[in-house]
Amino acid sequence: MKNKSEFLSFTLDLAKKTGDIQLSYFGNISSIERKSSNIDLLTKADIESEKLIISKIKEQYPNHSIISEETESNLKDSKYTWIIDPLDGTTNFAHNLPIFAVSIALMKEDKIIMGVVYNPAANKCFYAELNEGAYLNNRLIQPSSAEKLSDCLLATGFPYLHDKKYDLSFQIFKDFYDKTRGLRRLGAAALDLCFVAMGRFDGFYEYNLKTWDICAGALIASEAGCTVSDWNGKKFPKDGSRILCTNSKIHDSMMKVLTKPEYKIYFNLS
Repeated sequence: MKNKSEFLSFTLDLAKKTGDIQLSYFGNISSIERKSSNIDLLTKADIESEKLIISKIKEQYPNHSIISEETESNLKDSKYTWIIDPLDGTTNFAHNLPIFAVSIALMKEDKIIMGVVYNPAANKCFYAELNEGAYLNNRLIQPSSAEKLSDCLLATGFPYLHDKKYDLSFQIFKDFYDKTRGLRRLGAAALDLCFVAMGRFDGFYEYNLKTWDICAGALIASEAGCTVSDWNGKKFPKDGSRILCTNSKIHDSMMKVLTKPEYKIYFNLS
């Protein structure tokens, strides 16, 4: 990208500095807190990463709103809202698995206009601005060209809450597993979306995520040429309740599975 906006330049620098904090803790974690469950974790790296990001945004853009994973939202009368996941993939991070990322998106009114997802362990930085394409370390990226599910590798994830949807999600997994080359569960939705954007995965679906999990990655994928939608093809809910991201060529095939009558519970239908 030749002409990065002020917002993107600021965010790229901020993501790299946040990544430095995470690398200073990676492999050297002294304490872990549990949030909603034994597998929903919080580390000092999460806390310090978020503290840095929020403080820098408040300093640079004091009138902007901020939504972040670990801190109460700071909403103001502004058309700009920053959406932050300071460390996506905390469980991976806590177990020294180098699949985690800083995810920062900027929304103007109701439209995501910029997204950055940085994996410091691999020094891979994905980014995009609206209508400007998607990039990985300054290289333009695009999704795969696979047209049949039988030629595809997919990604998904599972939520912390163990309920009826959770149990049924393994049937969806089996449906796709039987039709594809396989599925992977990496544990970092922001990176899953970016990996579809660059063609590493052909498709990704998940439910019960949060807005900070998907906003940056969704823009990056969309700008790369992917189709990003709800499971039924409608505009994807920014709250993360459901998301489907594909190389566009297999989108209909994946929707046919995700909208089967036996899965209507995911749309809160009786």
